[in-house]
Amino acid sequence: MAPPRNHLLAALPPDDYERIFPTLDTVPLKLKKTLHKAGEPVRDVYFPGGGFVSMLTVLEDGTMVEIATVGREGVTGLPAALNGDVSVAHTMVQAETAMCHRMPVAAFHDEMDRRGVLYDLANRYHHALVGMIMQSTACNAIHSVEQRLARWLLMAQDRVEAHDFPMTQEFVAMMLGATRPTVTVVAGTLQSAGLITYHRGHVTILDRERLESASCECYRATTDLLKRVNARVPKPR
Repeated sequence: MAPPRNHLLAALPPDDYERIFPTLDTVPLKLKKTLHKAGEPVRDVYFPGGGFVSMLTVLEDGTMVEIATVGREGVTGLPAALNGDVSVAHTMVQAETAMCHRMPVAAFHDEMDRRGVLYDLANRYHHALVGMIMQSTACNAIHSVEQRLARWLLMAQDRVEAHDFPMTQEFVAMMLGATRPTVTVVAGTLQSAGLITYHRGHVTILDRERLESASCECYRATTDLLKRVNARVPKPR
């Protein structure tokens, strides 16, 4: 039984992880795969071991805007799974990974009923996720597209753990709630400044430190929220 790459699962005491291991299926996450649809029940929760997925708000005309991302630090479908309600967000894979643990929501509820370590971690992560969404709301309202793109690139690099990764104008425009021409101009500005290179749907981070300077405070605030989830692993009750 290999150690889990997902941070929440990796933080579990060995006995807890061995108990829930039989309920976990290992599945790949393919680009643009839908994990949860808005307005539908959550049947499984996903613990990514790499890559990341986007939580999206879907408007009446079909426009999608990203409200949060989930990588190996978290779990998808959490708000609905905790409350036994339908998903309010459309959740879609944005960066692929070969390693993700999928747990049926019934097994997840059983584990939450134990009020053990995973329960505490899930609730701490849920608190961080709410904070991320609040930060994203403020960021979209106040900060420039250039700052938001820099933040998005930094978060993406943290999740994929590589300097080079796919990035299409169409996808990023949807994530940022901006037009494709705007994304082209802003990405060109970052490229001209020597922070990134962007060519044929791929971006390479050239200067991480300067990209952080080009970002807004929201990158640091969001990262700090996530760090606190596992900063103090609670003891079993």
